[in-house]
Amino acid sequence: MTFVRIGGVPHHVVVEGDGPVCVLSAGLAMSWFDWDPVVPLLAPHRTVVRFDRPGHGLSGPAAVRPSAAGEAHRIAGLLDALSLQGPATVVGHSIAGFHAEAFARLHPDRTAAVVLVDTSIEEHARVPAAPALRTAAARALGSALSAVGAPAALGPLTRRATVRLSRTGGGDPAPAALVRRCYSTSRVMQGALLENTHYRAVAAELLALRERYALPDVPVTVLAATAGGRRWTARQRALALQLGARFAAVGPAGHLMMLDRPDAIARAVLEADPYGARAPQQAPPAQPVA
Repeated sequence: MTFVRIGGVPHHVVVEGDGPVCVLSAGLAMSWFDWDPVVPLLAPHRTVVRFDRPGHGLSGPAAVRPSAAGEAHRIAGLLDALSLQGPATVVGHSIAGFHAEAFARLHPDRTAAVVLVDTSIEEHARVPAAPALRTAAARALGSALSAVGAPAALGPLTRRATVRLSRTGGGDPAPAALVRRCYSTSRVMQGALLENTHYRAVAAELLALRERYALPDVPVTVLAATAGGRRWTARQRALALQLGARFAAVGPAGHLMMLDRPDAIARAVLEADPYGARAPQQAPPAQPVA
């Protein structure tokens, strides 16, 4: 466990294992420890990097509003700070699927493979108006909730309830002390509010990136949790077709697939890049679509 500074913000990072690099990024309001069941399956074969985005887990509060490009560059900055220069397999869960895809498009020479775990999908997202006002409103709401003690009173309970509803395999396995340490803070409540507020803006930005930058010629896998239902699975399958990706419906599994089916995620990572990361390519930072 360590902290690295990116963009002036201290980021909490955990690095385990040995071998080619694999970066795990969790969904909105989730923490590094939500990947705990996956890490032992990957660490014998990969250098596994887990980190908390600003306002999540143990990282410092967000200094700027989130964006798809910003999160892609954050992953690159994290790898730089850790002196991990080789191509990495990037695994994005839920909203972090936007970030993983953006990373591959903007940093193709640093991408070995992409695995999207029950990723967020917004086929027709548009940028909402007045982003600065939305940011201010999210911060004001977070400050008001913090002033009345909402994070301590409701944060851990909300976390536990959300995890329980997002699984097929039971409740929240995270240690109570860790949940209190993270989710009782105004910092994490503010971080969740900020990412939620700008969710559609990030989705719309990713759609624009798809128009401008091609995916690199690397394996891409889309994993869909069967608990989402037929329509959700169909949307995930359509995304895989659009991206030229391998598709797999994973069940029984809820949205928090890393807790219900860690084996499926580990298998997708190892099968996507079975011989380890490719040698670095001589390529520009991003390749526009022809």
